[in-house]
Amino acid sequence: MELKGLTVNFLGDSITQGYGVSCENAIYHAILAKDTGIANVRNYGINSTRYALQKGTGKHPWNEYVDTNSFCERFDKMEDADLVVVFGGTNDYGHGDAPIGQFDDRTPDTFYGACHYLFSGLIKKYLGKPIVIMTPLHRAGEQNIPDCKLPGDFGNLKRYVDAIREVSEYYSLPVLDLYATSGLQPQIIEVYKEFVPDGLHPNDKGHEIIAHKLKMFLHNL
Repeated sequence: MELKGLTVNFLGDSITQGYGVSCENAIYHAILAKDTGIANVRNYGINSTRYALQKGTGKHPWNEYVDTNSFCERFDKMEDADLVVVFGGTNDYGHGDAPIGQFDDRTPDTFYGACHYLFSGLIKKYLGKPIVIMTPLHRAGEQNIPDCKLPGDFGNLKRYVDAIREVSEYYSLPVLDLYATSGLQPQIIEVYKEFVPDGLHPNDKGHEIIAHKLKMFLHNL
C-alpha cells in the first residue's frame, strides 16, 4: 500500500495520544508519517479510553471524562480519511468495567460487542477504505515485575487480544498483532527498562519499533 499523500486517522488510547514520549514527533504515527510521506495524521487518541461502554460514569480513578468517550462513542465523530488505524484494548482489560462477553454480542456493553459495533461502524463510515486493527502490547500488569509502577495481575490480557483477532477476522479486517510480534515484552527486565519504562507505555524507542512494524505491515497490504 502506498502511503505518500494519504490522510490517516488513528483511533486509540494514551499510547496513540503520546503518553510516555518526549514530544509529538516521537509518537509512532508521527514517525510513520515522516518515513512514508503520509500527508495528514489525525490523532484521535485519548488517555485511558476503552473500546466498550462503561456501566456508569465516575468509574475511572482519575478522570470521569474517559468514561463517556469510549471508542464506540466517538468513532463516528472522526473526519473522513484514506485509512483508519485502531489501536486499543489494554484499558478494557486493565480498568474497564464492561464484561468481555461473547462473540455473538453486538452491542458496545461488552468487549466482544464493542469490537463488533466499532468494526462494523467503521466499515460503514469509511466504506471501501482500508481499516487496520492493532492488538494491545504486552504489559507488566500481566505478572508482577520488579520496580514496576503498575499493580500486578489484571487477569488475562490475551482473552482481549483473542477477541480482537476473532472479530477482525469476521469482518475481514487486517490485524497487526503487536501482542504476538512487537518484541516488546516488559517481563524481560532489559526490555522494560529500555523500551517500556512504566511497564505499559512505550518510550521514544518503543514507538520507533511500533512505527517500523506498522510501516512494514501497511506496505504489504
